[in-house]
Amino acid sequence: MSSNETPRGPVDSSRIPRYAGPATFARLPRLDEVGTADVAVVGVPFDSGVSYRPGARFGGNAIREASRLLRPYNPAQDASPFALAQVADAGDIAANPFNINEAVETVEAAADELLGTGARLMTLGGDHTIALPLLRSVAKKHGPVALLHFDAHLDTWDTYFGAEYTHGTPFRRAVEEGILDTSALSHVGTRGPLYGKQDLTDDEKMGFGIVTSADIYRRGADEVADQLRQRIGDRPLYISIDIDCLDPAHAPGTGTPEAGGMTSRELLEILRGLASCNLVSADVVEVAPAYDHAEITAVAASHTAYELTTIMSRQIAEARSK
Repeated sequence: MSSNETPRGPVDSSRIPRYAGPATFARLPRLDEVGTADVAVVGVPFDSGVSYRPGARFGGNAIREASRLLRPYNPAQDASPFALAQVADAGDIAANPFNINEAVETVEAAADELLGTGARLMTLGGDHTIALPLLRSVAKKHGPVALLHFDAHLDTWDTYFGAEYTHGTPFRRAVEEGILDTSALSHVGTRGPLYGKQDLTDDEKMGFGIVTSADIYRRGADEVADQLRQRIGDRPLYISIDIDCLDPAHAPGTGTPEAGGMTSRELLEILRGLASCNLVSADVVEVAPAYDHAEITAVAASHTAYELTTIMSRQIAEARSK
């Protein structure tokens, strides 16, 4: 989109009720309706990499349904993201549910195509397996990227049942492939039991720092965001958010819940504190609506994606104004 074009925004909810019409993200236009987008919201309905509860293949559409309640002005960031940049719903990447290796290749190729148009990606999962092909694609464009990984779990295990590609292994593969900037890697919100202390030792050797959910409770969102900003600096940043970083009280609809997590308020405040970072793309994954009720998890995920989209839209608009 050129600097003199006006983005096409969401359906006007003061004229058409929020519950009417197709559930694109935030009631935004489809990508094929606008041609190109600065931020493409894309779903990946894939959950063949899960190790416990399945169902995240339905997460993207659950997030879209919950996002009907989003409004065009974000007071927390003092921005109207859909007026600053063209944001559009790019539909879903259809990946083979019976062949994980093929699915990973499909997601990477589709991400390559979208990023090749100049768009940044706001991806709705799906399970965390999809982070690896997304990171591969982003690294082709930006080189090795900084990573903030919000999750109850490390996701740096080697294999599950001999499988290299699962929702518990994407970031080990990403480190091995050299697509992450290992001077700027952080897990945020981790907690719960591990297989052994070696899990932490291996993780540290890969370059990850850890901010546990207990750290966030004790230190507060502002201090944590400041620490993360300092670690990231001006590097291109990818943010990957497993919704199970939230406590089950705030995100019951997920595949591997762990007690003692963040509140949705803490997550949103940390993200807002990262608004000055160079966010090149992001994902929100592991929403499993079959275990949700009252859309608690999907609402939290939709607001999370909204904050991430706002950060990207603000940065795009600022770059155009220079």
